Amino acid sequence: MAEETAATQAVEQVPPLTLTAQYVKDLSFENPDAPQALGDLNPPPAIKVDVDVEAKSLGGQYYEAVLHVRATAERDDKTFFVVEVSYGGVCAVAEGVPQEHVQPLVMIEGPRLLFPFARAVVSDAVRDGGFPPLLINPIDFAALFQQMQATAQAEPEGEA
Repeated sequence: MAEETAATQAVEQVPPLTLTAQYVKDLSFENPDAPQALGDLNPPPAIKVDVDVEAKSLGGQYYEAVLHVRATAERDDKTFFVVEVSYGGVCAVAEGVPQEHVQPLVMIEGPRLLFPFARAVVSDAVRDGGFPPLLINPIDFAALFQQMQATAQAEPEGEA
């Protein structure tokens, strides 16, 4: 009987989403004013980070989630660096997840799992470009998803 309980608990603990693969889809680093910019970091440039998420079905229970990160460092009219990464992952959605929960699951949990790796790629690219590593603050992907949903719902009304 204890074996049946352990087996039942193991089945119940299956995560609703797992990453089966992850990869860099695209990576770009621009250092347009090197080497002069490397010695001109006081005062530090303003850094702007933009994040976007997309997902698509790969068939069956598999989905691709892609996290797009773009960071720019600028001061006045001078660009110090621009780094862009598209970091993707193949997500497997567990059986039994209701269809209406799949999109939020893939668009929130997929990027949440991918973020530390994309963050490391950005940090390493900036460091390898001669600048101090860029450490991006954690992102609330649930809030980002809600913002994307609100924008998507507002667009058709504005076009009508």
